[in-house]
Amino acid sequence: MAQGADPCIEGPWRGVVTTGIYCRNSCGSRVPRAENLRLFRSAEEAERAGFRPCRRCRPNEGNFEQRNGEIIAEACRLIEEADSPASISALAHAVGVSEGHFHRLFRKYTGLTPRAYREQKRAADVRENLVRGRPVTEAFYDAGYGSSGRFYAVTNKSLGMRPRHFKDGGAQETLLFAVGQTSLGAIVIASSLKGIAAILIGDDPEALLRDLQDRFPKATLVGGDADYERTVAQVVGLVEAPNLSNDLPLDIRGTVFQRRVWQALQSVPAGSTVSYDEIARRVGHPRAVNAVASACASNPLAVAIPCHRVVKSDGTFFGYTWGLERKRVLLERECAAAQATKAST
Repeated sequence: MAQGADPCIEGPWRGVVTTGIYCRNSCGSRVPRAENLRLFRSAEEAERAGFRPCRRCRPNEGNFEQRNGEIIAEACRLIEEADSPASISALAHAVGVSEGHFHRLFRKYTGLTPRAYREQKRAADVRENLVRGRPVTEAFYDAGYGSSGRFYAVTNKSLGMRPRHFKDGGAQETLLFAVGQTSLGAIVIASSLKGIAAILIGDDPEALLRDLQDRFPKATLVGGDADYERTVAQVVGLVEAPNLSNDLPLDIRGTVFQRRVWQALQSVPAGSTVSYDEIARRVGHPRAVNAVASACASNPLAVAIPCHRVVKSDGTFFGYTWGLERKRVLLERECAAAQATKAST
């Protein structure tokens, strides 16, 4: 170890004698050989020793996670405002990080590649234009699609149906549905050919069916047959044991931002909770706490997208579309299951 280094220091900053640069220990840069390594308790200590900050992890720029969130928020803004697709290298250069680091950060905070994010943003633009009554051809040109082939390949997947059917409010789309009962109350489940599109929980089955009709005003709702009972049983099983692995096929429909929030929620382990603030940081919009709460409230797939795992920063509950008492029960079941699993290992 280099002269002056203290092997007992366990700080989060490391300096490299041969380069004169210091990084966070979490930096993705190559770890130096032991004889070239110095450890520091703070960025200030490293700079007093003559080291300069790494341009990759920016160890002198306050809260690391906040900084990363700001980087991704800026990248998302650039993608959304660009007239044409920007390359990974161009985006990384614009936000001041290396290409590889940028790609890893973007995937971590949004769950998508930059290219996939742009495609979802364009699909959301199409969705908005169709809702406003714009012709389909105008919608795809305005969203930046150069050909109808690419447009249909992307939007059929994103909208869950052909664009013309979406424009007509789900007309010509058929959804299987069923009403069931769980220990948490009545449940209504609806599925498209792609997967489960709605899981609604409440006290009144009639009210849940009206909610389903409001969500898909022009779709044809068909009562599920005997084969559909298997899907119903799987969903009921998930409600009764929300800690179980969720491998249900889902037809997730929402805006780009909602999808990012819901994807972040699906990565929260059963038995754990996360704050609205943390989810906002994970999706690259650290100040969009209210928007995160709104996305949680708009979640049409109770339990399958576990918005019950989101709490206020102080750990207290703040609203739940399906009722706070149901949220409490779901979390208690998950925590009990997690503790039982831990005790048995």
